[in-house]
Parts: sequence; C-alpha cells; structure tokens
Amino acid sequence: MTLKSHSAYFCTTLKENCRTKLWISGRRTKMKVSVSVSLLLLCFVCHVKAVTVESCPLATGNLLRTEVEKTVTLTCMTDKGIDPSNQNELQWFRNGARVNLAEENRWSRSSLCVQPVTKEDNGAVFICQLKGDASVNSSIEFDVQYPPDLNDTKEVFVEETSDVVLSCDVRANPPVTVVWKKDGEVLDLTSGSYKTTNNGITAQLSITKAKRNVHQGTYICEVNSSVYGIMGRTFNVTVEDKVLRFPVGPTIAGVVVVLCTIVFALISRRNKIIKCIKSN
Repeated sequence: MTLKSHSAYFCTTLKENCRTKLWISGRRTKMKVSVSVSLLLLCFVCHVKAVTVESCPLATGNLLRTEVEKTVTLTCMTDKGIDPSNQNELQWFRNGARVNLAEENRWSRSSLCVQPVTKEDNGAVFICQLKGDASVNSSIEFDVQYPPDLNDTKEVFVEETSDVVLSCDVRANPPVTVVWKKDGEVLDLTSGSYKTTNNGITAQLSITKAKRNVHQGTYICEVNSSVYGIMGRTFNVTVEDKVLRFPVGPTIAGVVVVLCTIVFALISRRNKIIKCIKSN
C-alpha cells in the first residue's frame, strides 16, 4: 500500500438533480419553498463540525468497502469560513500515525491516494483533522475484501507410518468456511488418524502414521466465500515404502569407542610388545 498526497481530486463526478419541498406552517401564513439542488456525488460526504472527508469509491457512513489492487482517493476539506492559519492546517493520520503531506496539500483541501490497496489496509482508519483543534475531524475506515490464496495443486510424498501435515492459506475477507475432502468425498474426521485446525489464517489437516491403503489419495482443502465462491487447494498424497536408514550417528560413535579402546590397550602393553618384537 502506497500513500500519495495530491493537491487535486481525481475521481469522476456524478451529477444528480434533486427537488426538495419545504413547508413552513404558521398561525396565519403558509409558505411553500421549492429548492432545486444539483448534487455532485463524487463520493460519500461525512461532516464533522467544520471538516469534511470525501472518498472515492463511495463509502457507506464512515465505512469504505474496496478490494485489493484497487485505488482509493480520500479528500479532506474545511468549511469556507475557516481562516487558513497555521492552527487550521489539515493533518492526516493512518491508524494513529501521521501521514507526511506536501506543503501545498495542507490548506483548505488535502487529498490522499492509496494505491494499490493491500490486505494490510483492511480495518485501517484514516482521520483528517485540524492541526489546531483535533476535535474538528472526520474519519473513514477501510473494509478491504480479498479471497484466500488458493486454487493450486501440490504433490506430497510421505513414508509409511510417518506423519504429514497439509496446509492451506484461508486468510480472507469476508471469512471463509473450510471443508476437507478425500477423493471427492467429505473427509470422515472421526478417525483418530486425522486432525484439523483452523486459526482463520491457515487451515491444516494432520495425518498420523500414514498407511498406503488408508491415506493415499487426492485431498482438497475446499473453501467457500460469500463473495468469491468456492475455491481450494489440491494435495496429491503418495504413501511410499518406509526406507531403512543406516544409523550413522550411533555407528560412528561406536567405531570411535572401539578405536580408542584399541589404542589405549596398545599403549598400556607397549613394553611387552617391544620385547616380543626384539626376541623374534
């Protein structure tokens, strides 16, 4: 996510004509006032005292819904009645951290461009306020939607009687539901050889003491999103014969012990060995 400040607002405007009727009733008079208004719906406008924040795309209340890789423009404006003094300088904050602005982008009208929107922007709160009076402010919160990073296939090889863990990234907004399948059927998790976990970021399927006739096959981590639909990650699990490995560490240790024993024995009997050699 990159923040860019602008002195101009780049979103396209949309015009809408409204006609509002106001009725004023009194004891003796009745007045009908007809007002024709041309609204520039550039973005949703949220007023807090003398500071206004506009967002593009349109926000609902102070919540702006967007997606990753999109571009969002925020514009903060002060009422015309506010004097452009140092105390009325505009400031931007993202999650409490001040955003650096160019000098010409601090007075009366200040713009930010978030490009591109990332997953880390989800839940971020942008606040525009007067430097001299922080109570005069307006804010917008980002609701960034994105799917999980799935729709791929992985080849998994495991030895007989060994353990294996299958993992898939389920981090998404809105959150997704997860179902594990084997060979096209919903996996029976009542078996003690399977265990699943899901912390909202990573979903895992653990297989204990894999057996070829039980655990070999095609597994799918299937997720269902109310926005992006069904997607998943496929695991082709192959259970291989267990390989008998030579215990290198213990063997080396044993050889070292034997060699040391031989050397010490030779040293302790060196005199007898020397006499035996001379007599021969």
